[in-house]
Amino acid sequence: MLLFVEYPKCTTCQRAKKFLDDHGAVYTDRHIKEDNPTADELRTWWQASGLPLKKFFNTSGLQYKALGLKDRLPSMGEEEQLSLLATDGMLVKRPVLVGDDFVLVGFRPDQWAEKL
Repeated sequence: MLLFVEYPKCTTCQRAKKFLDDHGAVYTDRHIKEDNPTADELRTWWQASGLPLKKFFNTSGLQYKALGLKDRLPSMGEEEQLSLLATDGMLVKRPVLVGDDFVLVGFRPDQWAEKL
């Protein structure tokens, strides 16, 4: 079973959801703003993704810019970054697709097709 973490108003998330539906994927849908990932979930996803932690930040989001994270992130430790991400789902890059043995952040159709 897949976990699809999204913000329903996000057009990229809408395209990703359509992709999942078109490919017959079975998934649980989770609204990132109403059910924000915890620091422990984010830590697990980050480690499973193989990506740098900064890839989990929604760098085009208003909150990211309002908090001046472009300049602050490089000096923050990993635990501090995970705690910050856990405070507001809008800071997290989306969609996130969590499978048994993979985590994908952002929507890249070719990458998603490979995992499905």
